[in-house]
Amino acid sequence: MNERETIDGVPVTEEQIAAWAAEAEAGYDVAALKKRGRGRPGRGAEPSQVVALRLTLDEIAAIDERAEREGKSRSEVIREALHLPAA
Repeated sequence: MNERETIDGVPVTEEQIAAWAAEAEAGYDVAALKKRGRGRPGRGAEPSQVVALRLTLDEIAAIDERAEREGKSRSEVIREALHLPAA
């Protein structure tokens, strides 16, 4: 079978594989790799968690309307609504 590997639909060439192998053999800068990070950027010094929340369709519509009006994301509007003043 002569299937070619692809990345995002683009065929991977033997030259690209050889370049990746040479890069790996030369070694990686671990500090640079850690600095780059993966996933969404953090929101602060502490890790955040995803929380599931059940809302009615009307509640979601109200949140989305406010988010659109204020140019914010749904998550930003919810976080602002939950913000508690310092005790």
